[in-house]
Amino acid sequence: MSAPEYVPGHGLLRGRTAVITAAAGAGIGGATARRFLEEGARIVIGDAHARRLKETEQALAAEFGADRVTSLPCDVTDEDQVQALFARAEQAHGGLDVVVNNAGLGGTAALADMTDGQWSAVLDVTLGGTFRCTRAALRSLRAAGRGGVVVNNASVVGWRAQTGQAHYAAAKAGVMALTRCAALEAAEFGVRVNAVAPSLAMHPHLVKVTSQELLDELTAREAFGRYAEPWEVANVIVFLASGYSSYMTGETVSVSSQRA
Repeated sequence: MSAPEYVPGHGLLRGRTAVITAAAGAGIGGATARRFLEEGARIVIGDAHARRLKETEQALAAEFGADRVTSLPCDVTDEDQVQALFARAEQAHGGLDVVVNNAGLGGTAALADMTDGQWSAVLDVTLGGTFRCTRAALRSLRAAGRGGVVVNNASVVGWRAQTGQAHYAAAKAGVMALTRCAALEAAEFGVRVNAVAPSLAMHPHLVKVTSQELLDELTAREAFGRYAEPWEVANVIVFLASGYSSYMTGETVSVSSQRA
């Protein structure tokens, strides 16, 4: 089954400012940045890869206007860089309304052979980075007092087992638990916190770091018999960021048929 036609924007995020991490390139973060612009938002994008980030900013600014796109290199394992990214949103747009925590790090290693370094690297980016950015988001949104939304990128691997993915699965399950706890705390000041859980959203970088055998296996598991396009995951992120999900918080929405 082929992918559906690309859905045009409907102004669902008009007038809002969003911070999006790991937004350089052709993956979910880049697709989310584009979709948010198409929906009328202003964006502040971060990524650990400074060159790709600048290229992404320039391309989006040329298409949507330089006044709506700002970037700053950000390694989510570095608290100072996280703080600088959120400060940029304050400086450029006077605050923020939405935060999308997309940064994550994968890898494949059997648990019996996994090193402490492999475990720590995946956990620090994927779970630790989501924690740092969620903390910064809640502090900023609480101080502003006008509500807001946080959307975290989890994974169906946070629910189901997959060999060689103990570190990644643990991190993503942690993102889901963090989302639920943060949602309860943030409700007090009108902020919603939800997550998406994709399985396989195909992009060029994924092809470079994942075996064709595994890609074929994961694709075959999907009900539609195909992988997701990154923009299809971004569409769900837009929904969670918009007023259409105003009564949803603490939820993780599967963007896959592979939850079980």
